[in-house]
Amino acid sequence: MSKWDKLLSRITTLSNDLRFDEVRRILESYGYCVKAPRGGSSHYTFRKQGYPPITIPKHEPIKKVYLEMIRAVLESEGLEDENN
Repeated sequence: MSKWDKLLSRITTLSNDLRFDEVRRILESYGYCVKAPRGGSSHYTFRKQGYPPITIPKHEPIKKVYLEMIRAVLESEGLEDENN
C-alpha cells in the first residue's frame, strides 16, 4: 500500500491524528485551491468551482467534524468519477 493510499485510508476511517498539511495535500490533489486567512484567523478556506467551500482551522490534530466533511467530499468526488 502506497503512502497516498494510507493517507486516504486514514481520512476514510476518521483517524484522530491527521495533520493540516496532510488534509491540505489531499484537497489540493482533488482540485481545491486554498485561501489563507487574513487578520490573524486560523481558518483556511478551500474552494473548487461548482462545489461549496470547505473551511478548516489549522489546528493539530484536525477535529473529527472536519474530517467528516472531507470524507464526504472524497466520496462525492469518487461517485462522480464512477459515473463519468
